[in-house]
Amino acid sequence: MALNLCISPNCKWVSSPASLDSASSLRSSLGSCFGNINIASVSLSTSRSLSLRRSGSVSVRSSLETAGPTVTVGQVTEVNKDTFWPIVKAAGDKTVVLDMYTQWCGPCKVMAPKFQELSEKYLDVVFLKLDCNQENRPLAKELGIKAVPTFKILKDNKVVKEVTGAKYDDLVDAIDKVRSS
Repeated sequence: MALNLCISPNCKWVSSPASLDSASSLRSSLGSCFGNINIASVSLSTSRSLSLRRSGSVSVRSSLETAGPTVTVGQVTEVNKDTFWPIVKAAGDKTVVLDMYTQWCGPCKVMAPKFQELSEKYLDVVFLKLDCNQENRPLAKELGIKAVPTFKILKDNKVVKEVTGAKYDDLVDAIDKVRSS
């Protein structure tokens, strides 16, 4: 389960980073979300509601949901045939850059740290990577992969640019063009 919290008075929603399956894991997860605050008690109910007790004037509302695929800003997220499209759809109108690679590809290995650096630079862009192995072949075929590495740039759920090969400067130019459109 994932936890979404609304903290009064400004109702800032925060999602927990951990898988939550018990009150103890919830307590430690909440501590990490809020700078290791001391939570006196945590109780979960089967109705997916949550109660927290903490001294002071912090009130917490929450909802527990089954976690779907998630993306962390400033990081590259590994996707597969099952998680790619849900993440792209959840990105909405954000630019999405997909690195299609294989484990054995030398140029892919050269581009991997550069791709990570781009994810840290462009915080308004979602960076994904797909291992074009046998398991992910249907998605690779759907996206029209012919060589690795291939970088697909998507906007509004559609591929709008493609860069084939380890062409860092071309990739940066393509990302900048799509971001500004």
